Amino acid sequence: MKQIIAMGGGGFSMEPENPLLDMYVLKQAKKSVPSICFLPTASGDAENYITRFYQAFEKLDSSASHLSLFNPPTRDLEDFILTKDIIYVGGGNTKNLLTLWKEWGLDRILKKAWEQGIVLTGISAGSICWFEEGVTDSYGDKLEPIQALGFLEGSNCPHYDGESERRPTYQMLIQDGRIQPGIAADDGVAVHFIDQEIIRIVSSRPNAKAYHVSIENKVIERELKTEFLG
Repeated sequence: MKQIIAMGGGGFSMEPENPLLDMYVLKQAKKSVPSICFLPTASGDAENYITRFYQAFEKLDSSASHLSLFNPPTRDLEDFILTKDIIYVGGGNTKNLLTLWKEWGLDRILKKAWEQGIVLTGISAGSICWFEEGVTDSYGDKLEPIQALGFLEGSNCPHYDGESERRPTYQMLIQDGRIQPGIAADDGVAVHFIDQEIIRIVSSRPNAKAYHVSIENKVIERELKTEFLG
């Protein structure tokens, strides 16, 4: 069973006092104390971000670790990754994340992890990365399309309600044919895929939603059923 949980925003990164999404992620490993590994590549392995990860998951029933590409714990990254139950990718610069992963062979290792049933998840850049395409601010002062790993079909737009330019830009890019139709998620929303199928959409915020955005002469935004976890 191949699982990806794509988060538009939220989790310990944005809601340190609201563990609902992180608890949901841990439950998907179906173990009493799942091992969860944080990949902070998109933030340049920011020490503060790594610290906040440990602070969050040490309060929950989990065995937490992280993988730094600036200070690797081992030469055998494949063995390190494939012994985990959950891989959690942090936010930051999607372009840098993808470039570094390819250089280190992590793109190949993560695909193997996904195929072996390890739960893949992440926020923002850590959501975009799993799709064929996404909307990113990695290049500087505006939002643009980016090609990603392609484990999931279509495109992805996180922070759909959290950043004022996200919704109109995503819709414009789809309208202009510059990006494929896909899934947009508000902050606080997690879209849970098994294989290519959405099986559940959950949120840590009462009014947060996910949407399928497509084009039929004009842009069609269809609100998807989202379950509040609180």
